[in-house]
Amino acid sequence: MSHDTLPRPATTGEPTPRPPRPARRRRHWTKRANPLAGLGSVVWLAVVLVPVYAMLSASLTGQDKALTGNPLSPPTSPTLDNYNTVLHSGFGHLLVNTAIVAAAVVAIVLGLSVPLAYVAVRTRDRWSGMAFRLFLLGVAIPAQAVVVPLYLLIAELGLYDSLPAVILPTAAFAMPVSVLVLVGTLRDVSEELYEAMALDGASPQRMLFQLAVPMAKGGISTVVVYSALQAWNGFLFPLIFTQSDGPRVLTLGLFNYVSQFGVNIPALLASVVLSGIPIFAVYLVARRALVGGLMGVGGK
Repeated sequence: MSHDTLPRPATTGEPTPRPPRPARRRRHWTKRANPLAGLGSVVWLAVVLVPVYAMLSASLTGQDKALTGNPLSPPTSPTLDNYNTVLHSGFGHLLVNTAIVAAAVVAIVLGLSVPLAYVAVRTRDRWSGMAFRLFLLGVAIPAQAVVVPLYLLIAELGLYDSLPAVILPTAAFAMPVSVLVLVGTLRDVSEELYEAMALDGASPQRMLFQLAVPMAKGGISTVVVYSALQAWNGFLFPLIFTQSDGPRVLTLGLFNYVSQFGVNIPALLASVVLSGIPIFAVYLVARRALVGGLMGVGGK
């Protein structure tokens, strides 16, 4: 049989399907090298770590060698005498007071900001939106502008020179940012989940504690770290609202160390290192939730 007489497949009028093309690999821009960003990260890391290293190195140096030699060189004969001096000068009392203030501020901020954010998200009327915007005006009010009225109010309440005089204003000024963070986090909770719990007969309180709070762990962790930092690093309120040694906190104690250890620079730096260890440990534990909560501030 010749090549021209071979049978041909019957045509049905439909085009012959083409074989699928192999999928092309897409290049993601995140995989591309970015030397400029890497250089910027290295420079920023050096800016942050070099002072920390210099502080740690100086805190392990003797007082007679503090102002001599290269500040970036490691100590030739490290010593813990500076830390021993700080720990035996009332540092433990300052640490306990600061921990009490930080724990109380975190408890107050969480106890008030979580229900406020939940109401702001779940209530859709005009008055709720206006109240939320009015509440956020606290972000624009500096503490220095209201310190005199706060001083008079605390004196009238009989709270002057006590830990509540530091706790209450600190918690009040941490509330606006905390509510803003939690509102952005709670807005990401699906409306269908609320509707499903409502069909099951769940009350608003049950939806708050069994749905909203578990779904807002990232925002809550952010609020915890933020309010704890505000309380731990606060200086203005302890300076204005306390006077005696009883309610003194770390920031005010470090300020007094400037005169007590005015010449002993290594002991002063040792006190700074000891005061930063607890809050740094909190950050290490909650850093992932902190980043996740800050990324959800904008909401949907």
